[in-house]
Amino acid sequence: MYWRLLARLFDHEEQAALESASLAVVEDIGLPATLLDPQTSVDSVVQRHPGLAAEFDGLMVQEAETDTEAEAEAEAEAEAGAGGGEGAADDARDRAAEVRRAALVSKVLLNVFHSPPGTVTAGQLSRWQSDAGWLERALGCGPGELRGGRAGGTGAGPAGTGGGGRTPDLGRLIPEIGPELGSIEAGLVKRMRLREVLADPQLAGQLTPSMSLIEQLLRDKDNLSGVALANAKALIRRFVDEVAEVLRTQVEKSTVGALDRSVPPKRVFRNLDLDRTIWKNLTNWSPEEERLYVDRLFYRHTARKTTPQRLIVVVDQSGSMVDSMVNCTILASIFAGLPKVDVHLIAYDTQALDLTPWVHDPFETLLRTNLGGGTDGTVAMALAQPKIAEPRNTVVVWISDFYEWQTEPLFESMAAIHRSGAKFIPVGSVTSSGRASVNPWFRERFKDQGTPVLSGHIRKLVHELKTFLT
Repeated sequence: MYWRLLARLFDHEEQAALESASLAVVEDIGLPATLLDPQTSVDSVVQRHPGLAAEFDGLMVQEAETDTEAEAEAEAEAEAGAGGGEGAADDARDRAAEVRRAALVSKVLLNVFHSPPGTVTAGQLSRWQSDAGWLERALGCGPGELRGGRAGGTGAGPAGTGGGGRTPDLGRLIPEIGPELGSIEAGLVKRMRLREVLADPQLAGQLTPSMSLIEQLLRDKDNLSGVALANAKALIRRFVDEVAEVLRTQVEKSTVGALDRSVPPKRVFRNLDLDRTIWKNLTNWSPEEERLYVDRLFYRHTARKTTPQRLIVVVDQSGSMVDSMVNCTILASIFAGLPKVDVHLIAYDTQALDLTPWVHDPFETLLRTNLGGGTDGTVAMALAQPKIAEPRNTVVVWISDFYEWQTEPLFESMAAIHRSGAKFIPVGSVTSSGRASVNPWFRERFKDQGTPVLSGHIRKLVHELKTFLT
């Protein structure tokens, strides 16, 4: 089955013979022949055969091997080595389950890595995105996680149907598969006649928002008008809302301030500390009357420290940082909605743009960005420095790959912010995959300064900001 997969990808000469053999194998193990058709989506297969959905979930997550299974496997190997022959070892393996798993794995891989040639339609893109979603589920990942589109979490999916964990753990390929999926999706989007698709409401409705699609829309927004522009805005809005829902949950879990005991508790019934009140009044217990006389009430502190804080987010909007631009624009808007947090947002390439007036609406903010171009952080620094009024209550988050035109002057300005007492957080990436290339020159100097570059999942940035906000 795996040879069939390789043959379809790299060698078409043996296609016919392998297809015939594969059909016989698939039918023999009770799987539908549609698994062999790369034109049939996984969604279609599952709709016709609902029982397969559970098998696709966690299909490529290696099954944990129990002690009992390990002992049984060792005994089988020992018997085979002692003269039991290959038959004993084969009996310990569930050959049918292994072949069944191989057939399902090859279906997912074929659909995802055998992309359609030529011009791509909206339906083909949506079908590919659906199949990529099944691959992510098979690897135990959240929707869109490998493609860097949404800030989903990773969890271990159900075990597959492999035979005792003998097959390779394909989940280990996640670091390599993620960028490859993103590259394929970006290529499909580029081959779409996007303006024609957007001009047709029916075709536009088939599109599934993704980071690659949003990047194309943001780059081409100035060339769209009428229905096409309205449909483009609707897609961007849908994507923003999806990502915002995930990020908002992470922020809300991380921004509860400490109790402020300098403020007297409010004397209302809902704040009454009943346990402490009884404990403190036990000396007033009357054994004869079996009654507790309370002469003092105790209340819980509920007020929390909410010192006004200023958050300045500076984002490199060059082409290599598009997903950071999208994620951090949404994140800034969420923090801007918190009490006592004054958020400022600056985007830059060779010019800087103060997006603070629109920071509460990430959709409007993204429409005002111009992705691409060179990188000159000194122009952004000129806007950011005057905003630092009280360094001790200010944090500056700088998101970039730090491949700058003017390295020395920019780093000196950043070091000055750090020395002033403001919290400076350099960030190399805030994507779902967490993969980014950061200028080694800046990386070393930030490390020496005591402000190492933060790279990885956006949850890391939320965690860093938690200390500042509480």
